[in-house]
Amino acid sequence: MTKTLVKAPFKADHVGSFLRTAPLKEARTAYANGEIDKDALKAVEDKEIEKLVQKQIETGLKSITDGEFRRSWWHLDFLSGLEGVEEFETEYISQFKGAKTKNKAIKVVGKVSFNHHYMLEHFTFLKEAVEQYGDGSQVAKFSIPSPNMLFTRIQEDSYYGGNREQFYNDTVAAYQKAIQAFYDAGCRYLQLDDTSWIDFVSEERIKAVVEKLGMEVQDIIDTRVSCLNDAISKKPDDMLITMHICRGNFRSTYITSGGYDNISDAIFANLNVDGLFLEYDDNRSGDFEPLKNFTRNNQTVVLGLITSKFAKLENPETIKERIQEASQYIPLENLSLSPQCGFASTEEGNELTEEEQWNKISHVIKIAQDVWENN
Repeated sequence: MTKTLVKAPFKADHVGSFLRTAPLKEARTAYANGEIDKDALKAVEDKEIEKLVQKQIETGLKSITDGEFRRSWWHLDFLSGLEGVEEFETEYISQFKGAKTKNKAIKVVGKVSFNHHYMLEHFTFLKEAVEQYGDGSQVAKFSIPSPNMLFTRIQEDSYYGGNREQFYNDTVAAYQKAIQAFYDAGCRYLQLDDTSWIDFVSEERIKAVVEKLGMEVQDIIDTRVSCLNDAISKKPDDMLITMHICRGNFRSTYITSGGYDNISDAIFANLNVDGLFLEYDDNRSGDFEPLKNFTRNNQTVVLGLITSKFAKLENPETIKERIQEASQYIPLENLSLSPQCGFASTEEGNELTEEEQWNKISHVIKIAQDVWENN
């Protein structure tokens, strides 16, 4: 039997997370206060995710997510579900500009491995909802943090005693098993979210990571490329894996600024992902020149030209001009459009309303239709 590859990323796509709805927020608060049990919380989550799936389909999206409605964080929830990894309270100071996150973090307390992660059930529910409410043209998309979001923690954890090679091998092996498990559950569109690349967008951050790791900057970049490539090296041929990069997203704030210049070779020429979701919504992201290192004709670069941080809709003609500008470096057929990030990387969400959020999604779809379907 011939395996059919999902034709994604779509020309109008999105990163994945959505603002939590009022019933969901109320249920999570009630659960935290001991007023309802886990089953009652799950019932509300199920209902709200089903409504979200229907809303995405009605709006015209083809990649359908669960909005990360069952998560508090885009990354910690998944990582702490791996064997050998725990979430804990920390005293760190938030890195975001003008906002403070909850003091949660992860630590490695044992051998990292994968053993039937609870999020497999989250995906199965999403897939069944898409099949129930869709018309067959939509695909269930699931997002998990990149293996680099775990491997970059070696200096802060004691279990591996600084043994980077063993930590690397165990992380890669865990992700290989995770990817196969999601595939076996029916996942054909998986996204790896990776903010570790912000270590290379400014000289200040480069200096900090070099001092922390005691390695040459190119060696650090090469290690992160190989970590991701090795993790996805055994993925089935008909499974599509993309990567999303941003500079932080919490309550409409960010961590840092800088372009892709220092990592253009790494991400555009050396990463073996099927697509790249890139933050490009303002001048903090730099210009399009780093796109010149794009070399993969079977890869899609998704331009995050629409901000998910604020409600104001971008001038569609300006967005179309920017897409044309990017097409000087990458063929138009290899480009797509999306918001630069999700609308709620954490359960708190960005500073806009649900209506404004859907206006943004509709804006992406309309512009993409004008650019790709009418040409």
